[in-house]
Amino acid sequence: MYQRAEVIYDDPKASQYVYGMAFHYYVGDHFDNVRMVHDAFPDKKLIYTEAGMRGDWETGIRVAKNMIIDLNNWTNGWTYWNLLLDENRGPRHAGDLGGTSIVTANTQTGELFFNPPFYYFGHFSRFIKPNAKRIACTSNNDDFLATAFVNPDGQVAVVILNLKDNEQFFQVWVQGKVIKYNSPANAIITMVF
Repeated sequence: MYQRAEVIYDDPKASQYVYGMAFHYYVGDHFDNVRMVHDAFPDKKLIYTEAGMRGDWETGIRVAKNMIIDLNNWTNGWTYWNLLLDENRGPRHAGDLGGTSIVTANTQTGELFFNPPFYYFGHFSRFIKPNAKRIACTSNNDDFLATAFVNPDGQVAVVILNLKDNEQFFQVWVQGKVIKYNSPANAIITMVF
């Protein structure tokens, strides 16, 4: 990722026409590469463009994990590939390659089915508003991931993901005040204040 960005961004004539870089992962999670590109070229945007995965709860957790880590590494936007597919997982251009969407439509009845990743993705798309600014947010527990943003209206949205298969206690500290909460197993929680 860095090598591709460097070719364009180090060329002043080309770089002036480039808004940013779209990226996605095929062979593992390489969040450090996202941060490296940002650190070298902080004026350029980073947009994750292809989160096409299964439609189960495990995928929802993986989507949330990837979003939190990408956002914490300077990603400016995140797109879910195949937002809506039909009951046959189509239309698609490359045959039956698997995968699904976060929403499935039954073309016979018009009914919509909201798959588990829809609910995880919603914690970001519903509560982190356009033009929100990421703020410092840390976790001192490897069982939790978190990110936080100040929305244009001044509200703070904190998204917290429990990575464990059991209920866990956590605390959110803001300016010397604490919120104490028990998270269900594998839960995603958004707090807005």
